[in-house]
Amino acid sequence: MRVVRPLVLSVLIAGAFFYFTTHHNGSLHPAGWASRPTNVETTEAAGGDPFDAEEQNNIGVYRRNIASVVNITSRVMTYDFFYGLMPQDGQGTGFIIDKAGHILTNYHVIQDAREVWVTLHNRKKYRATIVGTDRAHDLAIVQVKATDLIPMTLGDSTNLQVGQKVYAIGNPFGLSGTLTRGIVSSIRQVEEPDGMVIEEAIQTDASINPGNSGGPLLNWHGEVIGINTMIASNVGQSAGIGFAIPINTAKAVLNDLVTIGRVRRPALGVRTIPIGGELATEMNLAADYGLLIVQAIPGGAADRAGLRGGSERAYLGNIPIMIGGDLIVAVDGKKIESQQDLAQVMNNHRAGDTVSVAIFRNKKKMNVSVVLGEAREQV
Repeated sequence: MRVVRPLVLSVLIAGAFFYFTTHHNGSLHPAGWASRPTNVETTEAAGGDPFDAEEQNNIGVYRRNIASVVNITSRVMTYDFFYGLMPQDGQGTGFIIDKAGHILTNYHVIQDAREVWVTLHNRKKYRATIVGTDRAHDLAIVQVKATDLIPMTLGDSTNLQVGQKVYAIGNPFGLSGTLTRGIVSSIRQVEEPDGMVIEEAIQTDASINPGNSGGPLLNWHGEVIGINTMIASNVGQSAGIGFAIPINTAKAVLNDLVTIGRVRRPALGVRTIPIGGELATEMNLAADYGLLIVQAIPGGAADRAGLRGGSERAYLGNIPIMIGGDLIVAVDGKKIESQQDLAQVMNNHRAGDTVSVAIFRNKKKMNVSVVLGEAREQV
């Protein structure tokens, strides 16, 4: 009895506590500290400008340019083992460069296409015509017949600096009108999957994904400084390493692409060997860098301008060469130390342009004006 009485008392106390803390008017409710007010009072943000200066610039760049960026769909025919030839669609981006409806994009976006369709930002869709292609620079021009087009402003990619702010607008994975932001991560030479080389490619950490190809890379003013072309990724998606073709490379060939449909590739018309300190000493040259002209191609641009090739046979290892020719040290004021340097200068010109070539001839420095010829077999 003594054991039962404390147990019964404990049960009664626990039951009373449960009843008074969880019941009210015969229904189950939360504990007494919870309540159901007639309205909820929250802390609201104060009024005023909702965007800071950087955000305002981001918004401004996007709004000024989005109407000029287009979605490009290309249809190619692929072979299926069971069904034979089958149509397959690919997607990319492009941007309007004039009111005549010319659109700049990547060559690989429209490569082998049977049909090309362009969708403007206002959702109007047009059949496009391929006007010109430049496989070596991964560039192409297509054209649509449309009115009230807004061209983009082409900037200058000459003096880009690592760290400067950039924007990419495009259609990644078909998601049209997407803006991403980043910086210039580096300026470097890169090789595309098809083996073509982009000189002075703009590396950026702005997110670039499949579908962005051919779209514009912009500076903080909203001017086009590059054409987004490829990513470096093991999974085929953005890994913070994207590349763009410098806009100056495109500007150098735009006229040819639009007027004749191909690029009249410029050529200096020389065969050269690079010169370093050791070779310069052995040959008693006036500079320890540059390109020594082994041969000025007969009838070529350099030959017509009076540049001279070698006249004395010598051996470089086991390779016979001609020495005694002019030593190229600069073109248009840019120092030339390798064939790559010369190729970069040529990328900013087209056939028919005049360049100033600085040379040493018998230790005398000279500047020679050369009208560039057209390369027939070499890029």
